[in-house]
Amino acid sequence: MAFFKQIFKRSVQIILPLLLGGLILWWVYKDFEFSKIGYVLSDVMDWKWMILSLFFGVLGHVIRGVRWKLTLEPIGEHPKTSHCIYAVFFSYAANLVIPRIGEVSRCGVLHKYDGTSFSKSLGTVVSERLIDTLCVLLITGFTLLAQRDVLLSFFDQTGTKVPDVRSLLLSGDFYIILICFLAILVLLYFLIRHLSIFSKVKSVLKNIWEGILSLKKVQHLWLFVVYTIGIWLCYFLEFYIAAFCFPFSEHLSIMAALLLFVVGSIAVVVPTPNGAGPWHFAIITMMVLLGIGKEDAGIFALIVHGIQTFLLILLGIYAMVALSLKNTNLKNNTL
Repeated sequence: MAFFKQIFKRSVQIILPLLLGGLILWWVYKDFEFSKIGYVLSDVMDWKWMILSLFFGVLGHVIRGVRWKLTLEPIGEHPKTSHCIYAVFFSYAANLVIPRIGEVSRCGVLHKYDGTSFSKSLGTVVSERLIDTLCVLLITGFTLLAQRDVLLSFFDQTGTKVPDVRSLLLSGDFYIILICFLAILVLLYFLIRHLSIFSKVKSVLKNIWEGILSLKKVQHLWLFVVYTIGIWLCYFLEFYIAAFCFPFSEHLSIMAALLLFVVGSIAVVVPTPNGAGPWHFAIITMMVLLGIGKEDAGIFALIVHGIQTFLLILLGIYAMVALSLKNTNLKNNTL
């Protein structure tokens, strides 16, 4: 009975995010002509810019892996740098299956291949996420000040700031915002519930707390700051450079791209595979406000998100193969 209960629970964790993302994608693209995607990919899109964009995406993940190793050292854990990077690659691919499972899975990778304490490494991941959240808030705050008028228009457009209740209830975009908000609340509920399970084991909780505090003991804190800036700069460049792939978005200024990047970063908090659905909705709505046609904005969101998601899948497969080969070679050398 417990086995079937676990199977049901895992199935729900996989199916519900897919349904949520699929529902929002259907709403956003219900009147879209998908026949144009092939033409844009073959005859319009400049692949040189996309390759450069993906390079910065991979570089950002590599730097994240190196930064993680830096936070593990103060708690007495010294995994291989390559294993930290592979674990990060694997975590992003795992998030495509079950949103937010990647943070846990990368700790499992290091535990398996380097014997790293799972609970301690989980604590360092928590501290990383807190730092990343702070970075998003700082970037968002700066963007709010610089692009205040456009953001206010976004809130009006999506039904989150309307003059009367009737307009609110008739806004389809408002219901997407509401569903996304409820999904985030459900995600927070399950995260808190899992943490309460951890708290039942005193030694595990102590190790997690030790991992969280590891940031205070980092020997080269300035290097951690440099890595953090590098991560978010790479992620922004991955998005900004992708705009140069298309003639309808190549004119976007850096500030406009930063605005889109912030809105997209907030949208991916919604628990769907790689933010599919909420990210498309946010990017398309904002691009339309910036003067880009809705159809062109839909093409941009679909192609950029699709290629970046495919890259995450490839990186996850590469990480699994690389780790398996290393493990096989290690076993052969010990025979």
